[in-house]
Amino acid sequence: MIKVEIYDEEHEKDLQYKVNSFISSLNENDIVDIKYAINAFVANQEQIYCYSAMIIYRSSK
Repeated sequence: MIKVEIYDEEHEKDLQYKVNSFISSLNENDIVDIKYAINAFVANQEQIYCYSAMIIYRSSK
């Protein structure tokens, strides 16, 4: 079965930590792909960044 895990953080280091923590629990051969995106927008005259990752992986559960 193919599954996904999605993470969304305001800081790239937070995203990096969460993705690395999750993939360390997987067998390397079970990772299909990792999609990464950055979005930026202005809210109340403040620049906001959104870092996201979707991990596509195989699961036997």
